[in-house]
Amino acid sequence: MKTVSRSIQQIIEEQVQKWQAMIAQQKKKEKYYPVITLSREPGSGGRLIARGLAEKLGLDLFDQEVVHEMAKSANISTRLVETLDEKGLSTLQEWVSALVDSRHLWPDQYMQHLMKVVGIIGEHGRAVIVGRGANFIIPKDMKLSIRIEASLDVRVKNIANEFGVPEEEARRRAIRTESDRKAFVRKYFNADIADPMNYDMVINTGKFSIPEAIDMIASLYPKL
Repeated sequence: MKTVSRSIQQIIEEQVQKWQAMIAQQKKKEKYYPVITLSREPGSGGRLIARGLAEKLGLDLFDQEVVHEMAKSANISTRLVETLDEKGLSTLQEWVSALVDSRHLWPDQYMQHLMKVVGIIGEHGRAVIVGRGANFIIPKDMKLSIRIEASLDVRVKNIANEFGVPEEEARRRAIRTESDRKAFVRKYFNADIADPMNYDMVINTGKFSIPEAIDMIASLYPKL
């Protein structure tokens, strides 16, 4: 799912039509392909890995920004709900209720839409979701949960090279962004984003290259 030169509404409508076509052709029920949720430290290469996985495995890609915009709109979440049959809708409601109860959450409106949007993506499968706490929303047996990390020095160099900024500025960006992400997960999921027990695999891109990371994750995913 590419976001360049397309509005969020266009992206959603294309995805809705794709899901509806799958259901009409009864392809979805033949076999379920789980979602890959990808949490990453800023500058660790997580975005590149997500894109590479989507291309390699033929999956839809939902960037953090796209999921965030989806969750902000009641109209969009309602449109996505229309892609579920009665059984899928019941499953989604069970997921959300279980998540709220197990983590003792008091979801605000944004969180309610976020859980619904991510849950719908999870129900359809065949996707990579970047960030937004997706690994805490989708049940364990419906996902492959990945965390991408690297040392701060490695990440600072990556950010400096990517954005053409001095390393001191890159360091501030890395620390600020990671702090924001930790706060988001703590606020909405009562969890520690860096706890390795929250993931099926943690990869250090200071030790492994982006292509190597993509291959390692892909090797765990069901063959299409």
